[in-house]
Amino acid sequence: MKAALLQLNVSDSPEANLPGTVDLVARAASLGAGFILTPEVTNCVSQSRAHQQEVLQHEEDDITLAGLCAAAKDNGVWLSIGSLAVKTDDPDGRFANRSFLINPSGEIVARYDKIHMFDVAVSETETYNESAGYRPGSRAVVAETPFGKVGLTVCFDVRFPYLYRALAQGGADIILVPSAFSPVTGAVHWESLLRARAIETGSFILAAAQTGEHASSTGKPRRTYGHSLAISPWGEVLADSGSAPGIAMVDIDLAEVAESRKRIAALTQDRAFEGP
Repeated sequence: MKAALLQLNVSDSPEANLPGTVDLVARAASLGAGFILTPEVTNCVSQSRAHQQEVLQHEEDDITLAGLCAAAKDNGVWLSIGSLAVKTDDPDGRFANRSFLINPSGEIVARYDKIHMFDVAVSETETYNESAGYRPGSRAVVAETPFGKVGLTVCFDVRFPYLYRALAQGGADIILVPSAFSPVTGAVHWESLLRARAIETGSFILAAAQTGEHASSTGKPRRTYGHSLAISPWGEVLADSGSAPGIAMVDIDLAEVAESRKRIAALTQDRAFEGP
């Protein structure tokens, strides 16, 4: 099975971003991809909560979700929408950072709300407080597809290995890590974290990413690291998109998952322990 990781540079306008993403889906399908993946916040990269309140929509009204479901159907492909920022009905008014898995009929077969919120101080000038605007999810998700079981995660989840172990022990052969990673932490941690999650779980790790400086209508634009990566179950880098928007193609052979887990059967060797 051929997978395609789409590396995007979206603005804070969902309406303006959608046509380019749909075009990339069609291009990837024309290259033979049967499974196409987009990054985190495919619809809108913005650090302004006020702007997000203006342009984001509830899931049932979201133009990006509707457009990409149609694109999956038009091209006859499986599509992972890495995540969309969507409004919720929660009384606190926070959004959801929600991932969607779409089948070739354009139907949503799985949803996952990002569990771990990006609340960090990368430096004195770069801080994030995702939980102020987004409510965390609480449920891990493994979805059935004809080409294997797919575990869903989003970006900052990658720093919490117990989630990936649970997904692999729950049957996931492929685990997705769509991201909008900080350039500072990306340069030192991105590849290492993804390779570690692949090695620990014996899974394919597919991580489509946002990249570059994102056009903003409200203040300082955000920058993201890029380098969409595909990692084998043995920890090898199969594809690296660098820093430019585009498509990275990769072949997925689930025999490699079985072989890796046979050689090092760590997923079956948990032991209870005390402390600390």
